[in-house]
Amino acid sequence: MNTGQSLITIGAMMLLSVTVLRVNNNLLSTNSTLMDTKFGVLAVSLGTSIIEEANKKAFDLAGSDDAIASVDLLTAPGGLGPAFSEVYPDYNDFDDYNGLIDTIDTMPSAKFILACEVCYIDPANPNVKVNYRTWHKKMTVKITSPSMGNEEKRDTIKLSSVFSYWYFR
Repeated sequence: MNTGQSLITIGAMMLLSVTVLRVNNNLLSTNSTLMDTKFGVLAVSLGTSIIEEANKKAFDLAGSDDAIASVDLLTAPGGLGPAFSEVYPDYNDFDDYNGLIDTIDTMPSAKFILACEVCYIDPANPNVKVNYRTWHKKMTVKITSPSMGNEEKRDTIKLSSVFSYWYFR
């Protein structure tokens, strides 16, 4: 083998090395994206579960036994949250979930942190909290995980649901 053939062989080996590195880099990037997507779907599932769990409860403590005739009977905006003796998951009404922070670390794939907020809203503008009682409460659940993205770009999944009180006579 002469010098020209050796140079062509070295060039071919370098081209093969660059191609293998690029393919490997693309596979790792795709795998990272797939894992982020799976964790995102799992986070949405956990958030939806907590919202559905809360929607099964009574609208307010005042209405757990009888119908509520006036908004003045509802829990004050500053009193939203569990009563002193109530502990999750034994809540009895929707607004008990206000301030709930739950860590879910029972899954083998990731650890998730759920944070819930419940507030009164005006139905004309459901994105703004109001500091007075209405027939409408909004729950916002934020779910995050150390496994979702890197430190500077960590994703937070935010889900919201409005729960309204309706009583027909």
